[in-house]
Amino acid sequence: MPTYEYKREDGSTFEVMQKMSDAPLTTCPTTGQEVKRVISGGGGVVYKGEGWYVTDYKNGAKSNGADSKTESKAETSPSSGTETKSSE
Repeated sequence: MPTYEYKREDGSTFEVMQKMSDAPLTTCPTTGQEVKRVISGGGGVVYKGEGWYVTDYKNGAKSNGADSKTESKAETSPSSGTETKSSE
């Protein structure tokens, strides 16, 4: 359920959780003053838990599967160049 912000006649504000299908309030339930619904920025994004990291997203830009595979191969650095051979 969304939270709506209302402004009383005296300028103070309060929030009410209402269904989207509910009609807007016309009077304050606690003081009885006339109220108007205020358009606010909303709650935005709420992050819960430990957080997120840059590595949570593989690529910033969207690309098809073939391109991302060739890019990842090109980005890998070559090995140190020394090879160990086993003697049999």
